[in-house]
Amino acid sequence: MNRNFALEFVRVTEAAALSSSRLMGRGDEKSADQAAVDAMRNALNSIEFDGKVVIGEGERDEAPMLYIGEKVGKGGSVRLDLALDPLEGTTICAKGLNNSISVIAIAEDGNFLHSPDCYMEKIAVGAEAKGAIDLNRSPTDNLKEIAKAKKCAVSDLTAIILDRPRHEGLIKEVRMSGARIWLIGDGDVSAAIAAATPGSGVDVLFGSGGAPEGVIAAAALRCLGGDFVGRLVLKKDDEITRARTMGIQDPKKIYKIDELAKGNVMFCATGVTQGTFLNGIRLFPGGAFSHSVVMRSETGTIRYIQTQHHFGKRSADVPH
Repeated sequence: MNRNFALEFVRVTEAAALSSSRLMGRGDEKSADQAAVDAMRNALNSIEFDGKVVIGEGERDEAPMLYIGEKVGKGGSVRLDLALDPLEGTTICAKGLNNSISVIAIAEDGNFLHSPDCYMEKIAVGAEAKGAIDLNRSPTDNLKEIAKAKKCAVSDLTAIILDRPRHEGLIKEVRMSGARIWLIGDGDVSAAIAAATPGSGVDVLFGSGGAPEGVIAAAALRCLGGDFVGRLVLKKDDEITRARTMGIQDPKKIYKIDELAKGNVMFCATGVTQGTFLNGIRLFPGGAFSHSVVMRSETGTIRYIQTQHHFGKRSADVPH
């Protein structure tokens, strides 16, 4: 994949982050998400490529969200698939809490799992514990294997888990194992990245969250050298039927990281609110600072970009 696309796509996440940050802490999730969607779509349509959204915010009838199957870009000979979340952590942004980001993953045509919008069981770890995770094992046994790989005690590990009633049993077991827990309200893409980022204080992500977010997280961890496994949670007949229409024949299949995001992938994210992974948008009179990351699996390159935006200089930037 042409690395010249790196700056093109980071401008996409910057635009979405700048727009949604205007609504930080104002309690309006829908407006914050829509601001991010509109800005991301406009920015994508300014790039010369033939793009298709394979992981988006919903189906075609839910437009003006960036829907699954939507065509974006100005056209051209380069065909790319996109997995995106214009505002990961809409509740976080609306409440003015930490770790809301705008994110997009890019792959060559056909290299992302075409996942339905359902839950996915997930485990994510960093490079040190690559190969040590298995969804067929209990959380306790996974923690033991992770500790062995990292040459530490289970009590030295920190697991990050979404604070949801469905995770009551998981949380109880992890506590019984002796590991520490960081409970979060939203944002499991950021959480998965934290698990693969040295110095973050997080060793593993456990639990079920959105399947689309799982594909995006897998793309990021491919670039970081980490590991990710996922299994779709398909309980109803109509969910299984819909998944099969999207090419998923085995509803109980455990997907490895390179089955979720194959080939050369690129990952871009910009912080919306302050976070452990990225700084949030900081406004100043007439402009703003943004903090972004661009990662490529092909080279393992990770670039952090701090940008100073002047709203009066570019029509594409956020209006006052």
